[in-house]
Amino acid sequence: MPSFTLTINGKQQSVDVAADTPLLWVLRDNLGLTGTKFGCGIGECGACTVHIDGAATRSCSTPVSTVAGRRVTTIEGLSSDRSHAVQKAWIADDVPQCGYCQSGQIMVAAALLAKGGKPTDVDIDTAMTNICRCGTYQRIRTAIHHAAGEV
Repeated sequence: MPSFTLTINGKQQSVDVAADTPLLWVLRDNLGLTGTKFGCGIGECGACTVHIDGAATRSCSTPVSTVAGRRVTTIEGLSSDRSHAVQKAWIADDVPQCGYCQSGQIMVAAALLAKGGKPTDVDIDTAMTNICRCGTYQRIRTAIHHAAGEV
């Protein structure tokens, strides 16, 4: 079994897994980082979104071999105390209903806002392709606008 050295949330981690193992399962099963959720397994729903070198990426369809030597940030690494502007806005605007997809939603929103500026509704709608079965899209958009004012 090959060994991969990954930088997860700023810490180097080594894992012995098959090269085609999805990053999602390495995070959850090998490293115990369960904030990243499994939704569809084909990269469509976005529940598994993490940042790879700052870009929002679906971890269920990303082989672990492609992230060796790159920076991976999970929801646990966004901030240790919920102080990131997006997390604060999510709480203030009471975004989640069931909450299952929200870690992925937050990671996409954080990547969008990291690009700078204040996104328009069109920018938000274009970036936020994650699925929310509860339909909290309006609250998500509102929270992104609020977070953009704090970033």
